[in-house]
Amino acid sequence: MVFKRRDKRSNLVALRDFFWPKTGWKRAYLYVKHRLQRLPDPPHRIARGIFAGVFTSFTPFFGLHFFVAAFISFILRGNVIAALLATFFGNPLTFPFIGLSSLKLGQYLLGLMGRDVPVAVVGQQDVGVGATLWRNFLAMFNDQDANWGFLWDFYNTFFLPYLVGGILPGLIAGIICYYITVPVIDLYQKRRKGRLRQKFEEIRAQKAAKAAEGAAVQAAEKAEQARLNWQDAQEVAMEAAEKAVEARQEAEKKTTETPG
Repeated sequence: MVFKRRDKRSNLVALRDFFWPKTGWKRAYLYVKHRLQRLPDPPHRIARGIFAGVFTSFTPFFGLHFFVAAFISFILRGNVIAALLATFFGNPLTFPFIGLSSLKLGQYLLGLMGRDVPVAVVGQQDVGVGATLWRNFLAMFNDQDANWGFLWDFYNTFFLPYLVGGILPGLIAGIICYYITVPVIDLYQKRRKGRLRQKFEEIRAQKAAKAAEGAAVQAAEKAEQARLNWQDAQEVAMEAAEKAVEARQEAEKKTTETPG
């Protein structure tokens, strides 16, 4: 196959590359950084998009972070591309801290600390929410019974506490990133404009130098042509003078030979 890997990775290697890519997280960070800095938008709009992306990272809408971040950025009139890039704030290295802090804070705010996890949730963790939704959807077309108890328990035990608890740390992290981003992007854009202006001035100076050099070459060619014309004129004048002298000499000679 055209897009098939030549060196097939084992499950352990794939898991390792997921948490720590071969190129490292530094390269991913630099890529996101350069893309954010080069976005053609005012700093405050880019910062709004970053706020939306960072805030979205604290929400439990896994698999939908791009859409949620784009929607929030659109509402805030921020840069959507910046919002999508900022969702990388939530990555395999930060998600354990984000998820644990959001979930625990939500449980504390909702008074769920110390409560036992429902048996339905524990017993179907290996099935998953997506599989349960799909099974309940198929139950509408077959003779199986839909089980909404697991989803309701999952919502009350995990999703809602995560959603409520992620609001405060998401706002704090988003606001911090917003106020850090504005001066950084503004400084970068000013420096970039300065470099572009300097480069433009250099190009214009080079064009002016080439134009001046071309004009000087043309002037030198005209001067050389004028000098050649002057030499030709001198030669013609000298020939005319020689002819005049010869004519005078012949006239004197004829006058001398004529008898008085």
